[in-house]
Amino acid sequence: MVPRLKLLSPSELLRLLEKLGFKPVHQKGSHLRLVHSDGRKTTIPIHSGQDIGPGLLNKIIKQDLKLTREEFEKLLAG
Repeated sequence: MVPRLKLLSPSELLRLLEKLGFKPVHQKGSHLRLVHSDGRKTTIPIHSGQDIGPGLLNKIIKQDLKLTREEFEKLLAG
């Protein structure tokens, strides 16, 4: 059985995405759009006091960042 992803706050995820080279380009309400120079895009919700849920985080990792969970967890640890 695969262990659950660690819940991240929006600010923690934003810091990690910026380390990966993503840049904020647009914000509409509480949703921040980020793009990478290679064309990858993602949107993260920024709701104060709420973490990003495991389902959305998994979607961001796999579909938007095009990383495996293992690669993502290594980035978190390092």
